[in-house]
Amino acid sequence: MNPQVITANALVEGDVVYLSAKGAWARSLIEAQVYTDAALAQDRLAAASARSGEVVGVYLMDVATETGAPQPKHFREDFRQTGPSNKFHGKQADAQE
Repeated sequence: MNPQVITANALVEGDVVYLSAKGAWARSLIEAQVYTDAALAQDRLAAASARSGEVVGVYLMDVATETGAPQPKHFREDFRQTGPSNKFHGKQADAQE
């Protein structure tokens, strides 16, 4: 199994979020829990999907872990983590500070 993290969009803000080891939704990929066991990942995915009052669009995302921190393997996921591209706000603005 490829290393994976659980990702979704926060229901209220729409921000991309990742499930942390503590079960909280984190806005930074570096805080995401990385799963290498398929059964455990599917179990946590089912539990995260049931949290419909917090997030929408929950799914498993492949990551690379060679650097020690999870990195997106697909350009779509790399793009998602930086936030909306139509305006300079949110995560994009925060990265400039």
